[in-house]
Amino acid sequence: MIMHEQSRRLSQPLRWGRREKTIVGVLVACVILGIGALAVFGGSPADRKDCISVTFASTLGGARLHACGAEARSICASPAGYRKIGPELAAACRRAGYAYVSK
Repeated sequence: MIMHEQSRRLSQPLRWGRREKTIVGVLVACVILGIGALAVFGGSPADRKDCISVTFASTLGGARLHACGAEARSICASPAGYRKIGPELAAACRRAGYAYVSK
């Protein structure tokens, strides 16, 4: 079967119609918005000044204690449940500006 005018179609560059240009424009806009959202909301909560974050050994491997604001203040004020990680927790509380009360 002979393809009529196949060589002419292959020798000419592709033509971008309105639909193709719109699709590419929408995709570029989505990528730019995604990068902008990552730039704005990409900071981790550990970057906050009032957060404590301690990584410690647990029964199933590594565990992480992370708290911010009132919860962090409460943990630093009464760390009875976190006796095994006392020195690390005390250092994290000092970095966040909370008083560590050892009992």
